[in-house]
Amino acid sequence: MPGQLPVRGIHRVLVCRPNHRLGNTVLISPLLAEIEALYPGAEIDVVSGGSIGEHLFAGCIHVRRIYSLPRKIARHLWTTVKLLGQLRHDTYDLAIDACIDSQSGRLLLAITKARFKLGYPDEQSPSAAAWHDLPRPEHLAKRSVFLLRTAYAGEISRPYPPLRLRLQKAEKDQGREVLDAVLGEPEQTAHPHMVVGVFANATGAKCYRTDWWSQFIGKLLAQQPDVRIVNLLAEHGECQLDERLASYYTRDPRRLAAMIACMDAFISADCGVMHLAAATGTPTMGLFSTSSSAKYGPYGGSNTSVDTRDMSAADVAAIAADWLKLATAKSLHDNTACGKA
Repeated sequence: MPGQLPVRGIHRVLVCRPNHRLGNTVLISPLLAEIEALYPGAEIDVVSGGSIGEHLFAGCIHVRRIYSLPRKIARHLWTTVKLLGQLRHDTYDLAIDACIDSQSGRLLLAITKARFKLGYPDEQSPSAAAWHDLPRPEHLAKRSVFLLRTAYAGEISRPYPPLRLRLQKAEKDQGREVLDAVLGEPEQTAHPHMVVGVFANATGAKCYRTDWWSQFIGKLLAQQPDVRIVNLLAEHGECQLDERLASYYTRDPRRLAAMIACMDAFISADCGVMHLAAATGTPTMGLFSTSSSAKYGPYGGSNTSVDTRDMSAADVAAIAADWLKLATAKSLHDNTACGKA
């Protein structure tokens, strides 16, 4: 029930988000930040899908262990059974199912030993009305935070935590060195122009055509000639933009994040890399053609979303050009940490 979670005595916490997608995993970072804020002396275990959680949360001092469920459980039954046995062996003060509609998350919550278990109940459950009638936020990253705050017995008035990926200074320094090399510039020199990362890939109908991106970039550069575009390639390694643009490829999400962290801005369709970019602190613009920006858009700081339906590539580029002027002027991005004075 709401308001029943004690403000003290929570030391061992389990967060369940058994999903292998990059974006869905990044979206639980505000929940981890909220747990750390409410229970600063607590230790957190995370159940993730695949190895993505091990990469993303490696820098979290409060995270003790990442349980990585295989992406294809049917092919790795013994590994899965062994992992669930390890999970079952531990006892927690609090276990949280971080997703409303995840059947696997509910199953993990059910088998976990915990004094308090937190998750959205089924609509048919007797306690459902106490939760579902509350004005929960639309954004997916805020919902699990809302769940925790509603259960918490104390008062909370601060804003929702942003997406956050804890990159180390050494990672950012390496990212800057690679960015200089990609741009063909000497190390330790201030960029005389604005560096903007573009990621042209997304799944299904969320993906924009190559000719759309060509028109977008052409119009953007016409309005912002000092901008340097860096094309960040998707996992398949195929170039989807003009090959004359500077480009960078890696399958390591932390290396990709370190590169984005040293840029001035980032533009992408709705996808996991968009969430990763927002989590680095770099001002991020998300382009939405089918999905809901209210539910998935980058929020906080200078981040923004554009609903591109019924808009041309040139129209979107004009909006992006104006946003770049404002975002880079107001950005709280740590340029010094990336070597940009």
